[in-house]
Amino acid sequence: MRVRHEPAGERTDGDDTRVLATEVEVADSVLAQSRGLMFRRSLPEEYALAFRFDRTGRRDVHTLFVFVPIDVVWVVEDVVRRVERLDPFRGFARERADLIVEFPAGTADGIVPGDRLLLEEG
Repeated sequence: MRVRHEPAGERTDGDDTRVLATEVEVADSVLAQSRGLMFRRSLPEEYALAFRFDRTGRRDVHTLFVFVPIDVVWVVEDVVRRVERLDPFRGFARERADLIVEFPAGTADGIVPGDRLLLEEG
């Protein structure tokens, strides 16, 4: 599985896609979603933690017991709604999403609302 970013509109010349992560973990249980990145002291460079939901809704992300800064991207139907860098222990943000992806800080630099973020098999 991988996460791919496609800039939107005038920001792209058709070949500006980039792979952000090739080591993707899916939080596919209530326990995994509740735990998220808590208690991890580091994250590999090409890593992402993805939270997939059956429907779009308001989704919270916090960094209580997360020891590293992270980039969080909220997505609805493959379109980025919000991008936020959250500091360890005190970060909190909320947005509507059917997919949330968490990355090591700096990975989401250059991603803006309206871009596409795709979670792909293979």
